[in-house]
Amino acid sequence: MIRVGPAGWSYADWEGVVYPRAKPRGFHALEYLARYFDLVELNSSFYAYPRAENAERWLELVAAHPNFRFTAKLHQDFTHATRPDVAHASTFRRGLEPLLHAGRVSAYLAQFPWSFAFGANELAHVTRLAEAFRDAPLVVELRHASWFDDAPSRALLELGVSVAEIDLPRSATAPPEHVVRRGALGYLRLHGRNANAWFDRNASRDQKYDYLYDDAEIEVFATRVHGLAREHADVVVVTNNHFSGKAVANALELVAAVTRAKRRVPEPLIAKYPRLERIAVPAPGLFD
Repeated sequence: MIRVGPAGWSYADWEGVVYPRAKPRGFHALEYLARYFDLVELNSSFYAYPRAENAERWLELVAAHPNFRFTAKLHQDFTHATRPDVAHASTFRRGLEPLLHAGRVSAYLAQFPWSFAFGANELAHVTRLAEAFRDAPLVVELRHASWFDDAPSRALLELGVSVAEIDLPRSATAPPEHVVRRGALGYLRLHGRNANAWFDRNASRDQKYDYLYDDAEIEVFATRVHGLAREHADVVVVTNNHFSGKAVANALELVAAVTRAKRRVPEPLIAKYPRLERIAVPAPGLFD
């Protein structure tokens, strides 16, 4: 099973680009995206612990789409603190309990910063997370090349975690494009390649993720996705180049390239990115 979708759904710059400005009564961005994708990565959980009442609502919004899944990004307390307090793991999991109980969570994602290089303390950090989050597959995103030497890679595999492949601007310490030991779940995250902003400390978040992959790049990713699917029963692909709906545009293009079939495309997005017309089939009304 290959699932592709964007990271998050709540962005002010998606208004009038991904979502129509004039919305029908009862409109919700998650329900809207579930009509086009079978996956969304929860990124709000990185900034605030999820709440069960919200998870129940999300479950209702995707009820008409039984194949739809979520991945949940762990709160920054677990990945960006020197020593994570895993006692809070139960609080985090309780906030997602409705989705977990319904089998709608494909994985937890632990996204570590570039400064998180391999070492004994860092491996112990990952070990604590692997022990605390066992009710869904744990995927680690590691942005420092030191984790991909033979010994660290084997240690991660022994922990039972999966290692994400990531696409981001290249640097001397960037991880390899292809991860040899990935674990049980194939997970690919696309951050864009806006190198000028990525390495600029004064650049905003939106500037760092302002990148639209071109046709040739999408075709390369489609080949990579097929390769992951040959080695994994389940593959997750997340587009995180979110600024101005680029993540949604590229996710739709990637699905079309993987399946060699046209897709439904939100009309506002075609107006913003006319090249999507070539992969689009007519879309019904929002609530048809």
